Amino acid sequence: MIKEMAFVCYPVKDLKKARAFYEDVLGLKATSVFESEKMGFIEYDIGATTFAIGFGSEKFSHSKDGACVAFEVDDFKKTITELKQKGVKIIMEPEDYPTCSMAMIEDPDGSKLVIHKRKEN
Repeated sequence: MIKEMAFVCYPVKDLKKARAFYEDVLGLKATSVFESEKMGFIEYDIGATTFAIGFGSEKFSHSKDGACVAFEVDDFKKTITELKQKGVKIIMEPEDYPTCSMAMIEDPDGSKLVIHKRKEN
């Protein structure tokens, strides 16, 4: 029934602060922006899917215990070093596994994000 992931969306408390984190710290490029006084959504196309941040509904509110998205990176060690230099909170230090390396960070709202690198075969 399900063919692919359409998008992942994190509800945020402060869209301006969240946008600065995802664009200035993680380097994402906005592909769609909608902002008004009552709601706002920003979308980032990443590979074959879309990651979005937004606010505007009581039924769509921030929870740091919600979903977690994993971002694949080209250079794992360099990315982790840069994130630490930018003061990003690391909640799971980098770990190596048989198929990948990963670490977990927090965005400004306390949402969990995984920084991930698949190992080459």
